[in-house]
Amino acid sequence: MVRWILITILTIGVVGVGVWGFQEHQEKNAVLIQAENNYQRAFHELTYHMDLLHNKIGTSLAMNSSNRLSPQFVEIWRITSQALSDVGQLPLALISFNKTEEFLSEIGDFTYKTAVRDLDSKPLSKEETKRLEELYAQSGEIKKELRKVQHLVLENNLRWMDVQLALASSDEQSDNTIIDGFETVEKKVEGFTESNVDSTLIGTSSEEHSYQFLSGSKISKNEAAKKSKNLFDINNDATVNVTKTGKGADIPMYSISYRGKDKNAYMDMSVQGGHPISLLVNRPITQNNISLNKGLENASAYLKKQGFENMVIFQSDEYSNIGVYAFLYKDNGVRVYSDAIEVKVALDNGDILGFNARNYFMNHKKRDIPSPGISEKEAKKQVNPSVKIQEQHLAVIDNDIGEEVLTYEFLGVLNNETFRIFINAMDGTEEKIEKLNGTEVNLDLVL
Repeated sequence: MVRWILITILTIGVVGVGVWGFQEHQEKNAVLIQAENNYQRAFHELTYHMDLLHNKIGTSLAMNSSNRLSPQFVEIWRITSQALSDVGQLPLALISFNKTEEFLSEIGDFTYKTAVRDLDSKPLSKEETKRLEELYAQSGEIKKELRKVQHLVLENNLRWMDVQLALASSDEQSDNTIIDGFETVEKKVEGFTESNVDSTLIGTSSEEHSYQFLSGSKISKNEAAKKSKNLFDINNDATVNVTKTGKGADIPMYSISYRGKDKNAYMDMSVQGGHPISLLVNRPITQNNISLNKGLENASAYLKKQGFENMVIFQSDEYSNIGVYAFLYKDNGVRVYSDAIEVKVALDNGDILGFNARNYFMNHKKRDIPSPGISEKEAKKQVNPSVKIQEQHLAVIDNDIGEEVLTYEFLGVLNNETFRIFINAMDGTEEKIEKLNGTEVNLDLVL
């Protein structure tokens, strides 16, 4: 009797396990089918968007009216954004597809910056038309390669889940048609980017990508190590690792790192003059013992110690017991947004945890800032009358096509939200509107 009871219980158990396993199998299959469908949709949409992108660029070459050309460029920019989104949904994270994404971004940047400028007064130049023709030919090559992959996928009923498994397995001997096809696309685009090295996009300049304000003599590795210990706030006998950047870096720099029991630290320092370009300190942060304002005082003192003059605080935020402070250079009363520096302060003891002066050293220079062409009162008329203005400043900003322009900056409130509004100080054009988040510090503290 006991034997039959045991057999019955075991039988029920085996059947239960079987049912559970079957259900798990069904659920797993459902998840895999859903993932496969998503991958297939993203891939076919990517192919469609590349077709559409190629056609739109070709159509723009035939246009002669600025009224038609600007909307066309906006449409091309929209399509490139969709194509980039499609790429991001494919399981390609483990293979290099950076060049293709950069190429799509380049098309988007080119067309957007063209669309937002006045093509009546600044029509396409011969160089820009030539660049557009190159983009048309190159997008056509990518379209062809993607069409080949699409044909093979449909003809052989290939699955994207096999791609994911092949990539995850790291099996160098595995042969996957889809992976091979995308690697071919990437190689073609890499050839495009090599030929595009000397091309200049609208609104950009070499000044935005080179460091202009590095002074002083070149320093050695030993000098960089000694200086970094002071900035890391560690003992002179501590060990730091110093590596000089190789060819291809923006400027010759030393990358300096420190690993200790209480903290880790990293810094980029220029070889010329030994200027700290960026600093990052990682350590546990305890509860707040100092206020955001006290942290601001520490950040300001740090900038003064580093030799930065005429810096004005324009924004501060607090994240995970860390105060983040953004400073701008003030040139004869005009705030210059290009010359920005960010400082991070630990609100448990006031230590400096981060510093970034890349924008400052890239953009800081002697400027001949003109007098405004319109008054502040006239500029205010261009602001939505529903906005309650609390502050106003003169400011130099980069507009949508990368040019520095003098503006009236208005800080105002609408529907309990704070906005920063920039009105061109020469002609009253609305240049930019920015919605602000976090805590704003309305202080006239100038270093």
